Amino acid sequence: MTKSIATKLLGVAVLAASAVLTAQPTSATATAGKQQAATPSQPTSVELRLTGEPGSPPRLAVPDLLALSPDRETQDAARVISEVLYADLDFEREFALIPRDTYKSIPVAGSIDAVPFDRWRELGADGVLIGTVQKTPTGVRVEMRLYNVRARQSAYGREYTGSGANPRVYAHTMSDELHDSQRQLRGVAKTKLTFISDRNREAVLATVEKRDVKEVFIADYDGANPRRITINRTMNLTPSWSPDGRSIAYTSYRSGAPDLLISNIFAGTMESPTRGVGQNWLPAFSPDGSRLAFTSSRDGNSEIYVINRDGSNLVRLTNSPAIDSTPTWSPTGTQIAFTSERRGQPQIFVINVDGTGLRQISFESYADRATWSPAPYNEIAFTARTGPGFDIKILGIASGETRQITFGEGSNESPAWAPNGRHLAFMSTRAGRSQIFTVDRDGRNLRQLTKDGNNTTPNWSQ
Repeated sequence: MTKSIATKLLGVAVLAASAVLTAQPTSATATAGKQQAATPSQPTSVELRLTGEPGSPPRLAVPDLLALSPDRETQDAARVISEVLYADLDFEREFALIPRDTYKSIPVAGSIDAVPFDRWRELGADGVLIGTVQKTPTGVRVEMRLYNVRARQSAYGREYTGSGANPRVYAHTMSDELHDSQRQLRGVAKTKLTFISDRNREAVLATVEKRDVKEVFIADYDGANPRRITINRTMNLTPSWSPDGRSIAYTSYRSGAPDLLISNIFAGTMESPTRGVGQNWLPAFSPDGSRLAFTSSRDGNSEIYVINRDGSNLVRLTNSPAIDSTPTWSPTGTQIAFTSERRGQPQIFVINVDGTGLRQISFESYADRATWSPAPYNEIAFTARTGPGFDIKILGIASGETRQITFGEGSNESPAWAPNGRHLAFMSTRAGRSQIFTVDRDGRNLRQLTKDGNNTTPNWSQ
């Protein structure tokens, strides 16, 4: 069941009087999806932007939230929200965050209004986030204010009420709203990753050969709160989010041969658009969610097909004696990039969705697993062979220039763009087994998200 956080804007930072946000649910079958806002009322004042020194991002402090209730649950929630909010803000690199271990010399604010501005200014802060958490009969109330330290005034404020079961969602919501308000950036703190994992260490049912089960999982963008989505004790591969964040398409061997399934993780329903005809792999949702591109050998060779989500209007897009696979849609939904061996080793090609305009865009020794960046970027990330293993490269569609962002530490494969185009998730063996990592588009800020079992083929929700 979906829980809600009611959001109220405070201080001078008011864009709307109130809104209702859908919190991330906590059950295994209803754990992803985009946060939805109710229609806001008219603004009552103008929001202020925090600024730093010329040419530098604002220096921001994020001390622990104040627990206004003495119980352990509220105190833990205040700590978790503070730590996660700091990490969320740090992830986008839009603020120069002041390390939390330097806050010890600053007196703890007695209330959300009693801020020791002089001491924070001595520490070099342009802004400070002060927040409170209080237990209510139905959950918790969380209040957050961003103060301009030099002006000694509130620049932005929010109040949230809802369940206390998952305090991380308050931090994620705050981070994305702050990035939107203060930096005009779409943050990704509320987004999810889906991936394949064998962490349960179960054997595939009804096989002679012992093979580990591979199931579909989802997790927060930072790897927290992993949850298993499929429980069919078979091979499930290559998950792909629907644009509305409610469903995941994937390849499943549940019936023996590989076929496409779509699981609605909120409703608990399942669809089979290809209906078991032929062997089908590697689904990718169109940007509007109405169609799927996928690979199929139903006509005897591995080709790219497009089908409506309901299974109607099947169209064969490619026709080659070579293997064509791993489709990815352009942000406009008018083109598809894919891997083809039609000219020898696998390379990335682009084709219009009407079957015209086929062209090769990569010229590597081996290129595979293309993923098209969201607008306004016009780039394709892909897996390239760079020696005994693979690395992630990014190709500019207009310029034709390629840049490499991983450099031979383990084998690095299957990149997936974040919805704001600033980050990539990918799988790497640099830690031993295959694990999921994220990295910024410039190759910085590498983070390992998974550790248990083997985890592969990530895909980022919208």
